[in-house]
Amino acid sequence: MKLYKHNYITMGLLAMGLSGAVQAATVPEGTQLADKQELVRSNGSEPASLDPHKVESDIEFNIISDLFDGLVAVKPDGSIEPRLAESWDNKDNTVWTFHLRPGITWSDGSAITAQDVVWSWQRLVTPATASPYASYPGNMHIMNAADIALGKKTPDTLGVKAINDTTLEVTLTQPTSAFLAMLAHPSMVPLDKVLIGRYGEKWVKPEHFVSSGAYRLSQWVVNERIVAERNPRYWDDKHTVINKVTYLPIHSEAADINRYKAGEVDIVYTLPINQFSQLKKTLGDEVDVSPQLATYYYEFNTTKAPFNDARVRRALNMALDKDIIAEKVMGQGQRPAWVISQPGIGGVKLNGPDYASWPRDKRIAEAKKLLAEAGFNDAHPLSFNLLYNTSESHQRVAIAASSMWKKNLGVEAKLQNQEWKTMLDAMHTGNFDVVRYAWIADYDDASTFLNTFRTGDSENTAKYSNPEYDALMHDAAKTQDVAQRARDYQKAEDLLARDVPAIPVYHYVRTHLVKPWIGGFTPDRLGYYYTKDMFIKKH
Repeated sequence: MKLYKHNYITMGLLAMGLSGAVQAATVPEGTQLADKQELVRSNGSEPASLDPHKVESDIEFNIISDLFDGLVAVKPDGSIEPRLAESWDNKDNTVWTFHLRPGITWSDGSAITAQDVVWSWQRLVTPATASPYASYPGNMHIMNAADIALGKKTPDTLGVKAINDTTLEVTLTQPTSAFLAMLAHPSMVPLDKVLIGRYGEKWVKPEHFVSSGAYRLSQWVVNERIVAERNPRYWDDKHTVINKVTYLPIHSEAADINRYKAGEVDIVYTLPINQFSQLKKTLGDEVDVSPQLATYYYEFNTTKAPFNDARVRRALNMALDKDIIAEKVMGQGQRPAWVISQPGIGGVKLNGPDYASWPRDKRIAEAKKLLAEAGFNDAHPLSFNLLYNTSESHQRVAIAASSMWKKNLGVEAKLQNQEWKTMLDAMHTGNFDVVRYAWIADYDDASTFLNTFRTGDSENTAKYSNPEYDALMHDAAKTQDVAQRARDYQKAEDLLARDVPAIPVYHYVRTHLVKPWIGGFTPDRLGYYYTKDMFIKKH
């Protein structure tokens, strides 16, 4: 989940396991700390789960990243740091051996072993788990992972084995330039095989839960709060400062701001767009704006008429005035989006389609022509449901988009909103016409965005399928040559601009309110920040 910059340059050093110092709370000399080291973070919505294999968004990963450690992590400068793995080495960038730290334990004191890692990754890819990230180990090219996720092979054939309790061997079918960075993703954290075997789905209840990270789950009151306390058995506990962290599922941005002003919240999850300018004026440095590798988009159900017709999808893309949405409706530094990934990511530059640079009138004229060819006109107007999860910001964008489509094309988009978990279920069961979604990069490479549109990918809820696109993504993953990878990614983006399984709307920034006494708040380019890196100054 953290930034991994220029992985193609650092691969040689990383392959030898030469990593920098472990990141943790760094308190500047002379800083007076508060006696009470307790943090309150708002977190947008109620998590769908705290099982790393059952979730797919920052709502859950924000918490999971505090509760669990992976084998490695990625520092803000892009270098890889050791976590549960103390070191690693590899042969030909395809057979990787990880050596776990001696004596590491779960929060209940039982040993964390290489066998736990093997079992966890098998559980992630097995179809019975139904993980949204089931395709992820296959994207890393771990041997047999893709076939297991598709039900073609059994989980025990996964290319990962425990040599002994502290040594793990991972076999790839080909070198993968972003392998170590991808390993840092929260879906790849080891889980306790014994615990889950004993309690099944109920293992995430606070009374059963065990963790491997700086914090352990102590309380979960649904729709009210989740509380985690410092884990004294964490291998790097001596560098943790904050003793307790509370996450509040506040989906109303206005309520979030009010609770911040009342002193109930230390870090606000995101700022309402209609209050941003005023907050900047009144609270100044407490407003934090950080760039983020993330794209907001409207995804089509490409299996459902009329969105099984690329002309309809492309018309709606062309008729959306993204400059107005990014600069006026949002107005916090967001950029209009014409690519699904990012204009600059992983050391490559990607360009939008030709029609992105056309004058607005020319785009709208072409959109009308495409709709007419597909059978829609004044006498037979296009009408569909536009679904978004409950949030003032999503509502404002949806209202703006629907009014643009109405004015420019005579199209009626009927707005529907659902709670986060309900909307995710609608997406994965195909129960939608067009749905608001976003993708936050899992690592610093265009494939983190583009892989989700490959045929059969577990996150491909648009059900888009194009063999030419699949071949480009396959070729890009194989090559170690950055220029060739850039060419493959550009061709892939060109196909998405032609077929439009989703309309990219804008590229994100992350906006927060942060109390002045919070130290160590440093969001990475993926938008994540970790409680173990923070501390509370005397105030």
